[in-house]
Amino acid sequence: MFAIGLTLSAFFAGNWLFARMGKPLWMPPVVLSAVMLAAVIALLSVDYVNYQQGAVWITVLLGPATVALGTPLYQQIHHIRALWVPIVVTLPIAATLAAVYAVLIAWGLGATPEVLASLAPKSVTAPIAIGIAEQLGGSVPLLMGGLLITGVVATLFVDLLAKWLPVSDERILGFALGLNGHAIGTARAFEISHTAGAFASLGMGLTGVFTALILPLVFRL
Repeated sequence: MFAIGLTLSAFFAGNWLFARMGKPLWMPPVVLSAVMLAAVIALLSVDYVNYQQGAVWITVLLGPATVALGTPLYQQIHHIRALWVPIVVTLPIAATLAAVYAVLIAWGLGATPEVLASLAPKSVTAPIAIGIAEQLGGSVPLLMGGLLITGVVATLFVDLLAKWLPVSDERILGFALGLNGHAIGTARAFEISHTAGAFASLGMGLTGVFTALILPLVFRL
């Protein structure tokens, strides 16, 4: 109960602080919550393993939370049908690049196989990414750090590139945010509009499925 209460308190405090800061793109509420939670655990000298075991029920909810994104996806299905060709063409290329460039950079810097396996699914939503990392022999804590950084950086750069190119189509913005920024990007997409959120859900879901099927096979090569 202590671990669950601590986690929920950090979540609500992170959202409150995010709103007080003017909702900056570079510091989403999930990062604020994670930093505050880590600080409290360190100050109280709580063993991380004990905390993780206590908060496992919240982790279990990651799966249903991801599945629940099917609701806005269904509401926007008419938009998705109109763009199924570019979606089918774009997704395999983008999802493959998202895994390959991180692994190649880490490999070039001399990373161990465990680190490579932890970074490979960094653009996939957490419930699916955890399963992939475990299957490849990666470290889940390292993966979670990679997921957090990837989500924040992807969200920031999609917003910046959208203004620079410029791109104003909410469907494209949402799909890019979900594909590259998983849950953090999807949360940002819902701040734009329900249409962007639906396409972000689509990008996040399809990226997870594609990566889960392909990455374990390709990674062994």
